[in-house]
This record gives sequence, structure tokens and C-alpha cells, in this order.
Amino acid sequence: MAAIPLLILAARIIETSMETIRTIYITRGHADLASYIGIVKTGIWLLSTGLVLSNLLDYWSVLAYLAGYGIGTLIGIRIEDWISIGYVIVRIITPADPQPVTARLAELGYGMTRIEGSGSFTSTVTIIFMIVPRTELSRLLDVISREFPYLLYTIEDVRTIRDGAKIFHKDAKSRILGFFGL
Repeated sequence: MAAIPLLILAARIIETSMETIRTIYITRGHADLASYIGIVKTGIWLLSTGLVLSNLLDYWSVLAYLAGYGIGTLIGIRIEDWISIGYVIVRIITPADPQPVTARLAELGYGMTRIEGSGSFTSTVTIIFMIVPRTELSRLLDVISREFPYLLYTIEDVRTIRDGAKIFHKDAKSRILGFFGL
């Protein structure tokens, strides 16, 4: 009898992890991949939900169903972070001379666009825009925090990018071909 709650827990962890990844793929424009994941995820959901509904008086089954949802969400987010599919826009804002920053980031292979502006607390600022593969984001943030801790930066997901656009001149590492997002 203890096998049913464990089966429900495992099924819900897998199903919810897949749902989390599927949702992220949808928001990043990978509809085909998201639909394939949805097919498998729905099959697992039907089985796990059927098991818990046929064992509603077994509070361990219900608890396993609920716990599987929470654990699966966390695992799905971790898997997506590991896969790092897609791109992000990184905006760096600096009131100081941007030359050391742009030189260092160009040396590491990051393409960027620079815009001069003014701020409310300083007369001039430079805004540096970069489109970065998510697989490179942690390396970029490590360099920024270690070598330029005074910089202000923001990060946003990119839904689509023109095919063949040259944004990063060094090869980004593939995480199993972007978990099939290629």
C-alpha cells in the first residue's frame, strides 16, 4: 500500500517538472517542443490523478500528490536553468568611463551596443546593450560582479531573435542541443 503514494509522488514530480519546462518553452517561442512535452506530461498527469482520486481516503496519497507538485515545480525550474535555452538582453548602466567594461566584455566574446545618455543623479551615463545566450549569462554576471561591482544591470528574456544574427562571436556551449530547442 505504501507503493501507491510513492508512485504518485514520483509521477507528480516528473509531470510538474515537465509542465514547468513546457511553460518556459512556450514563453520562449518553442511551441513545437512544448507540445511534445505536453503530450507526455498529460499522460503522466492522467495516471497520477487517477491514482489519487481512486485513493482519496488515503491521506498519504493526497499528501504525495500535493508534495509532488511543489517539488516538481522546483526541479523543473532547476532543469530549465541547467538547460539555459534561449537568449537574454543584458543592459548595463554605468556613470563611469565605459571603455574598461566594453574592452573586457569584447575580449570575452560579447557583442554590445553602446548608447550615451543622462541620468537624474549624474550628468552622463552609458547604457550597454547585449544579447547573450542564456548559457553564457552566469559567466557574464560573474565577470561583472567580480571586476565591475559598481555597475547597474538588468536582464530580460528574449522571445525571438532573427535567425543568423551575430550576437556572440565565440561559440556558446550546447546543453544537449538546448534540450532539443537546438
